[in-house]
Amino acid sequence: QVQLVESGGGSVQAGGSLTLSCAASELTGGVKYMGYFRLTPRKEREWVASTELRGTYTYYHPSAAGRFTISRESAKNTTIYLQMDSLTPEDTGKYYCATAGPRLGDISSWGQGTQVTVSS
Repeated sequence: QVQLVESGGGSVQAGGSLTLSCAASELTGGVKYMGYFRLTPRKEREWVASTELRGTYTYYHPSAAGRFTISRESAKNTTIYLQMDSLTPEDTGKYYCATAGPRLGDISSWGQGTQVTVSS
């Protein structure tokens, strides 16, 4: 069972920045993507961003594009980062790291989640 350990998160004022990180204990050959989802205060799960682990493509929800940057550590394909800039209160939620493959929506493992709170 893959374990995903998340760090980062916290509280910030609107306009501020936060960086999340997620490290996987191991990755099987079937895992092709890592990314983040968030659970909003209304208990809605939203996909935020994903990155290929063996390629260069990144994918963003329209609300995150231009403000968030997802990247992976080049030395270790098992660690990803989500740099979040220009945060708004609508970005508040619990952020979960996930692995996926062979397709982007085929989630195979979840992290424990980390809280992000943006105040106005």
